[in-house]
Amino acid sequence: MNTSAWRNRWQDGVLYGGLGLPLAFVALPLYVVLPDHYAREFGVPLPALAAVLLGARLLDALLDPFIGRWVDQLLDRSLKATHRATLVAALFLVAGFAALFFPPQAAVVKLPILLAWCFIALVLTYISFSVVTVIHQAWGARLGGDEAQRVRIVAWREGLGLVGVLLASILPSVAGLLALVLSFTGLLALAWLGLGLGPEPPMAPRRAPDPLWASLQRPWLNPDFLRLLPVFLLNGIAMAIPASLVLFFIQDRLQAATYTPLFLSSYFAAAALSTPLWSRLVTSWGLVRCWAVGMGLSVLAFSGAAFLGTGDIAAYTAVCIASGVTLGADLALPGALLAGVIRRGGHQQAEGAYFGWWNLATKLNLALAAGIALPTLDALGYAAGRQDPVALQALSLAYAGIPCLLKLAAAALLYAWWIRPDQRLSKSTETQA
Repeated sequence: MNTSAWRNRWQDGVLYGGLGLPLAFVALPLYVVLPDHYAREFGVPLPALAAVLLGARLLDALLDPFIGRWVDQLLDRSLKATHRATLVAALFLVAGFAALFFPPQAAVVKLPILLAWCFIALVLTYISFSVVTVIHQAWGARLGGDEAQRVRIVAWREGLGLVGVLLASILPSVAGLLALVLSFTGLLALAWLGLGLGPEPPMAPRRAPDPLWASLQRPWLNPDFLRLLPVFLLNGIAMAIPASLVLFFIQDRLQAATYTPLFLSSYFAAAALSTPLWSRLVTSWGLVRCWAVGMGLSVLAFSGAAFLGTGDIAAYTAVCIASGVTLGADLALPGALLAGVIRRGGHQQAEGAYFGWWNLATKLNLALAAGIALPTLDALGYAAGRQDPVALQALSLAYAGIPCLLKLAAAALLYAWWIRPDQRLSKSTETQA
């Protein structure tokens, strides 16, 4: 590849993928910073706050398929209309995000008013975030290209998103919440401009919009989507369980709370740096096989965490780095595989519908992870702060053992439903030749 072509590819990747960076600012603060902020600053009881968070999240998740259908109609109309809609959603996103962390004094003095304010701001933030996210994903899927091209598109989006996660994890403690909100606003504005200057998907001939139900069910009529979604769900739960339990593991099993920034930054940095590697491997091995290899390496890397104990700082850092490298595959490859599924199904103007259901599955992963991990821990005798051997063994099992088993199950489905049929087809083609 000559220098000019490499520069153009790099430029297009940054302009398109740049929106992933500010969008990553939303997830981590809402899951980690917001509950602590409302509990410490405003004295909100955690059960009440949990109910507000869950209610807003469920409402958002249920709207995702409908958002996807609307995004398809936008993209069919024109790219300019889609870009303008992204701006409007981004403005609502900034307003909701800022309102969450800086409620008015009139709301702070009364708990019911504060909870109502928090719920409304959360709904506004979540829904506008979903709109921008689905537009970004569908825009990228419509760029098309071969497997390597599709992986590069997703890798730029997810890699820059990981950079955003790193920044969002550092800014609140180093510079404060105001700096977090201002940085998010500035980066979102730049990313929106970049999207308009970046690569444009080809416009298909305009068509009459499908009826609502026909549009929503279209992905479920695609056999490849039905084969891919269970793999994605199993793999996603395997990723979400450790994310739900990592702070318990660090504090109680390792007793290394002060090293939490080191562990998290090494994990996400390794993932960000590994995404170009997985993109290059796809050209040699193919998307599906690369993902299967990533799953296998993830089990090898992460299973070691089950055997760690108090003070194993270096060993756990190594686990974080190795697991982070495999996370690059989990972030870059499934989305690219979905884009191929859409094209093979002849649904090139239904990308939004597909990603609407895909994002609903992503949010379902988080809910299922908590539903599996927390009751399992309780049944096995663990509670936060317990240091007896039985409790710590239960924590290690839930944190590392269960995710590895789920990961192996996802890899088995990927082999049975994707790799093995391809092998049979290849052998049949060779025999006929």
